[in-house]
Amino acid sequence: MPCFVNVLHLSEQPMAKAISKMRLNRRSAIQLSGLVVAGIATSIFLRNQRSVGENVGDHATVKEIRSDQSSPATNVPGADVTIISFNDYGCTACRIAHPALQQAIEEDGRSRITYKDWPIFGPASERAAQVALASDYQGIYPSFYDALMTGRGLTDEQLKLAVKKSGGSWEQILVDLKIHQQEIEDQLNNIRLQAFALGLKGTPAYLIGPILVRGGATKGEFQKAIEEARLLLVR
Repeated sequence: MPCFVNVLHLSEQPMAKAISKMRLNRRSAIQLSGLVVAGIATSIFLRNQRSVGENVGDHATVKEIRSDQSSPATNVPGADVTIISFNDYGCTACRIAHPALQQAIEEDGRSRITYKDWPIFGPASERAAQVALASDYQGIYPSFYDALMTGRGLTDEQLKLAVKKSGGSWEQILVDLKIHQQEIEDQLNNIRLQAFALGLKGTPAYLIGPILVRGGATKGEFQKAIEEARLLLVR
């Protein structure tokens, strides 16, 4: 019997230590998980506290660009924030950001877009930008822009399809490309100069009121930038 007791006693010691170690490890894991969650929450909080873009409203170049009325734009009665969008139809990031910006504007209800076609991805992008500006003579630019940004490819067949989807005439596009060739080229050159003056390195880029956002953004980030712009504009 004593032998049995002694053996039991000896076997319980390492078991107790193992259980204690397991409890310690579990406690450490819980503490570590708590720290990770807290870290993520802090990161999200800090990211949400940061401005989405840079306030460049004091620059003379920005004021000049914002006052330029030569580019196609949406008509939103009572709009108090203008979003100037530098884009390229061949830009994947532009296409990804497009629905997020559209949703943010629709939900806001008091924002308008001015479109700046800045083709930097080669001949196909250049051709699409020329057709886009020609579509403005038919008053279908915003619809054409949306059709092309949500479509696939930039071949002439796809450009024709986007024009048709927008309610326009491809034959009239060809006519306007010839008649307004110089105006279209001047417009594209002017946009290039504006992009360079802002120090942009690529598309997309958005001048939301006085706030410059470089690169794509989520719907929430666009909404935040619009709200910040509105506050800055009324000061």
